Amino acid sequence: MNKAFVRESDAADDEDDEAPGLPPLPAGARNYITPQGYARLRAELMTLLDVERPKVVETVSWAAKNGDRSENGDYLYGKKRLREIDRRIRFLTRRLDIAEVADPSAHHGSDQVFFGATVTYATAAGDERTVTIKGIDEADSLAGEVSWISPIARALLKAHEGDEVQVVTPGGVERIEIVDVRYPAPH
Repeated sequence: MNKAFVRESDAADDEDDEAPGLPPLPAGARNYITPQGYARLRAELMTLLDVERPKVVETVSWAAKNGDRSENGDYLYGKKRLREIDRRIRFLTRRLDIAEVADPSAHHGSDQVFFGATVTYATAAGDERTVTIKGIDEADSLAGEVSWISPIARALLKAHEGDEVQVVTPGGVERIEIVDVRYPAPH
Protein backbone atom coordinates (compact mmCIF):
# COMPACT_ATOMS: atom_id res chain seq x y z
CA MET A 1 0.00 0.00 0.00
CA ASN A 2 1.22 3.47 -0.82
CA LYS A 3 2.17 5.48 2.29
CA ALA A 4 0.34 8.49 0.83
CA PHE A 5 -2.97 6.79 1.66
CA VAL A 6 -2.15 5.77 5.22
CA ARG A 7 -3.60 7.96 7.95
CA GLU A 8 -0.91 9.58 10.07
CA SER A 9 -2.33 8.16 13.29
CA ASP A 10 -2.05 4.61 11.91
CA ALA A 11 1.53 5.18 10.76
CA ALA A 12 2.44 6.61 14.16
CA ASP A 13 0.83 3.60 15.86
CA ASP A 14 3.02 1.19 13.91
CA GLU A 15 6.22 3.13 14.54
CA ASP A 16 5.82 3.74 18.26
CA ASP A 17 4.39 0.86 20.28
CA GLU A 18 5.87 2.07 23.55
CA ALA A 19 3.28 2.21 26.29
CA PRO A 20 2.37 5.77 27.23
CA GLY A 21 4.05 6.96 30.39
CA LEU A 22 6.71 4.25 30.44
CA PRO A 23 10.28 5.36 29.93
CA PRO A 24 12.15 3.69 27.10
CA LEU A 25 14.96 1.34 27.99
CA PRO A 26 18.36 3.04 27.99
CA ALA A 27 20.46 2.10 24.96
CA GLY A 28 22.20 -1.21 25.56
CA ALA A 29 20.47 -1.73 28.91
CA ARG A 30 18.86 -4.97 29.95
CA ASN A 31 15.19 -5.18 30.80
CA TYR A 32 15.44 -6.50 34.35
CA ILE A 33 12.19 -7.72 35.88
CA THR A 34 11.22 -9.70 38.98
CA PRO A 35 9.63 -13.15 38.57
CA GLN A 36 6.32 -11.73 39.85
CA GLY A 37 6.45 -8.84 37.37
CA TYR A 38 7.23 -11.21 34.51
CA ALA A 39 4.31 -13.45 35.47
CA ARG A 40 1.98 -10.43 35.68
CA LEU A 41 2.97 -9.14 32.22
CA ARG A 42 2.73 -12.65 30.74
CA ALA A 43 -0.74 -13.11 32.25
CA GLU A 44 -1.83 -9.78 30.75
CA LEU A 45 -0.51 -10.85 27.33
CA MET A 46 -2.31 -14.20 27.52
CA THR A 47 -5.57 -12.50 28.58
CA LEU A 48 -5.33 -10.10 25.65
CA LEU A 49 -4.63 -12.93 23.19
CA ASP A 50 -7.05 -15.53 24.53
CA VAL A 51 -9.94 -13.46 25.91
CA GLU A 52 -10.02 -9.76 24.98
CA ARG A 53 -9.01 -9.90 21.33
CA PRO A 54 -11.36 -12.76 20.35
CA LYS A 55 -14.30 -10.93 22.01
CA VAL A 56 -13.57 -7.70 20.14
CA VAL A 57 -13.04 -9.53 16.84
CA GLU A 58 -16.43 -11.22 17.31
CA THR A 59 -18.10 -7.86 18.02
CA VAL A 60 -16.46 -6.19 15.01
CA SER A 61 -17.45 -9.11 12.78
CA TRP A 62 -21.05 -8.92 13.98
CA ALA A 63 -21.12 -5.12 13.56
CA ALA A 64 -19.66 -5.34 10.04
CA LYS A 65 -22.59 -7.53 8.98
CA ASN A 66 -25.06 -4.84 10.05
CA GLY A 67 -24.51 -2.64 7.01
CA ASP A 68 -23.23 0.96 6.86
CA ARG A 69 -19.96 0.94 8.74
CA SER A 70 -19.46 4.72 8.69
CA GLU A 71 -22.19 5.26 11.30
CA ASN A 72 -21.91 1.94 13.12
CA GLY A 73 -20.64 2.72 16.63
CA ASP A 74 -19.96 -0.91 17.52
CA TYR A 75 -17.86 -1.33 14.40
CA LEU A 76 -15.92 1.95 14.78
CA TYR A 77 -15.27 1.50 18.50
CA GLY A 78 -14.41 -2.17 17.99
CA LYS A 79 -11.82 -1.38 15.30
CA LYS A 80 -10.27 1.29 17.53
CA ARG A 81 -10.19 -1.10 20.51
CA LEU A 82 -8.67 -3.81 18.31
CA ARG A 83 -5.81 -1.45 17.32
CA GLU A 84 -5.21 -0.64 21.01
CA ILE A 85 -5.15 -4.34 21.93
CA ASP A 86 -2.79 -5.17 19.05
CA ARG A 87 -0.47 -2.31 20.04
CA ARG A 88 -0.35 -3.57 23.64
CA ILE A 89 0.25 -7.15 22.47
CA ARG A 90 3.22 -6.01 20.34
CA PHE A 91 4.60 -3.99 23.26
CA LEU A 92 4.26 -6.83 25.77
CA THR A 93 5.69 -9.40 23.36
CA ARG A 94 8.78 -7.26 22.70
CA ARG A 95 9.31 -6.46 26.38
CA LEU A 96 8.91 -10.08 27.48
CA ASP A 97 11.27 -11.26 24.72
CA ILE A 98 14.08 -9.04 26.05
CA ALA A 99 13.21 -9.42 29.74
CA GLU A 100 15.88 -10.71 32.03
CA VAL A 101 14.27 -12.20 35.12
CA ALA A 102 16.26 -11.42 38.27
CA ASP A 103 15.09 -13.03 41.50
CA PRO A 104 15.74 -10.65 44.41
CA SER A 105 15.47 -13.48 46.95
CA ALA A 106 18.93 -14.63 45.79
CA HIS A 107 20.33 -11.72 47.86
CA HIS A 108 18.28 -12.52 50.99
CA GLY A 109 20.28 -11.55 54.08
CA SER A 110 22.63 -9.20 52.22
CA ASP A 111 23.09 -5.60 53.34
CA GLN A 112 24.14 -4.43 49.86
CA VAL A 113 21.58 -2.88 47.50
CA PHE A 114 20.86 -4.83 44.33
CA PHE A 115 17.88 -5.10 41.99
CA GLY A 116 14.75 -6.07 43.94
CA ALA A 117 15.89 -4.65 47.29
CA THR A 118 13.52 -2.83 49.60
CA VAL A 119 15.55 0.07 50.94
CA THR A 120 14.75 2.44 53.78
CA TYR A 121 16.76 5.65 53.67
CA ALA A 122 16.87 8.87 55.65
CA THR A 123 17.16 12.32 54.11
CA ALA A 124 19.21 15.17 55.57
CA ALA A 125 15.95 16.59 56.99
CA GLY A 126 15.46 13.35 58.93
CA ASP A 127 12.58 12.00 56.85
CA GLU A 128 12.63 8.24 56.29
CA ARG A 129 11.35 6.73 53.06
CA THR A 130 11.14 3.17 51.85
CA VAL A 131 11.37 2.15 48.18
CA THR A 132 11.57 -1.17 46.37
CA ILE A 133 13.75 -1.28 43.26
CA LYS A 134 11.82 -2.98 40.43
CA GLY A 135 11.88 -3.28 36.65
CA ILE A 136 10.81 -0.49 34.32
CA ASP A 137 7.61 -2.28 33.32
CA GLU A 138 6.51 -3.17 36.85
CA ALA A 139 7.45 -0.20 39.07
CA ASP A 140 4.49 1.55 40.72
CA SER A 141 5.40 4.80 42.44
CA LEU A 142 2.12 4.83 44.40
CA ALA A 143 3.15 1.51 45.98
CA GLY A 144 6.67 2.78 46.83
CA GLU A 145 8.29 1.00 43.89
CA VAL A 146 10.90 2.71 41.71
CA SER A 147 12.44 1.68 38.43
CA TRP A 148 16.05 0.54 38.57
CA ILE A 149 16.94 3.34 36.14
CA SER A 150 15.45 6.09 38.33
CA PRO A 151 17.88 8.56 39.93
CA ILE A 152 17.17 7.30 43.47
CA ALA A 153 17.69 3.66 42.49
CA ARG A 154 20.92 4.44 40.63
CA ALA A 155 22.23 6.24 43.69
CA LEU A 156 21.30 3.35 45.99
CA LEU A 157 22.51 0.42 43.85
CA LYS A 158 25.65 -1.32 45.15
CA ALA A 159 25.71 0.78 48.34
CA HIS A 160 25.57 -0.92 51.75
CA GLU A 161 23.41 -0.42 54.81
CA GLY A 162 24.84 2.55 56.74
CA ASP A 163 26.40 4.19 53.64
CA GLU A 164 25.69 7.79 52.68
CA VAL A 165 25.05 8.41 48.98
CA GLN A 166 24.29 11.44 46.86
CA VAL A 167 21.14 11.72 44.78
CA VAL A 168 20.82 14.29 42.01
CA THR A 169 17.36 15.86 42.27
CA PRO A 170 15.76 18.78 40.45
CA GLY A 171 16.47 20.84 43.59
CA GLY A 172 20.17 19.92 43.57
CA VAL A 173 22.33 17.21 45.09
CA GLU A 174 20.89 15.61 48.21
CA ARG A 175 22.71 13.33 50.66
CA ILE A 176 20.82 10.33 52.00
CA GLU A 177 21.78 7.57 54.42
CA ILE A 178 20.77 3.96 53.85
CA VAL A 179 19.08 2.75 57.04
CA ASP A 180 17.84 -0.73 56.09
CA VAL A 181 18.14 -3.16 53.15
CA ARG A 182 15.73 -6.12 52.83
CA TYR A 183 15.05 -8.84 50.27
CA PRO A 184 12.19 -11.32 50.08
CA ALA A 185 12.88 -14.75 51.57
CA PRO A 186 13.68 -17.54 49.08
CA HIS A 187 10.72 -19.75 48.18
